[in-house]
Amino acid sequence: MNLRPGKQTEPEINLTSLIDVVLLLLVFFMVSTSFVRESELTIRLPEVSDSAREVIETGDLAIAVTAKGAYYVNGRALVDNRPMTLRAAIVKLVPTVDDARLTITADGNASHQSVVTVMDVAGKLGFVDISISTIIATDDRE
Repeated sequence: MNLRPGKQTEPEINLTSLIDVVLLLLVFFMVSTSFVRESELTIRLPEVSDSAREVIETGDLAIAVTAKGAYYVNGRALVDNRPMTLRAAIVKLVPTVDDARLTITADGNASHQSVVTVMDVAGKLGFVDISISTIIATDDRE
């Protein structure tokens, strides 16, 4: 009878499968992650001041959007609501956009697309000082 304790073997941990799982997770997260940088829009919120500035000054431009999507540039109606017509009217009134300010006044029931179209045309022309306001009551000019 052999009463001597036998030689115990050291337990082994196989790390190969653990490394495989970690690498698979790494590849999964790399593939599923989106590296596209979203475009940013900087919005400057209005501030209250004691001295009120007149909305339309010399060289400023005011565009009104009605509930039906019609555009009025400095109080004059456009023949249609296409972006090219709007662009032509803006270029005619403000040939250089250096220090010009744009005020977009939209009816409360106007579609979002109509306002975005005005902002898109103005942005492509180079306007950087854009104010947006909303009127709740519908306009009688419709």
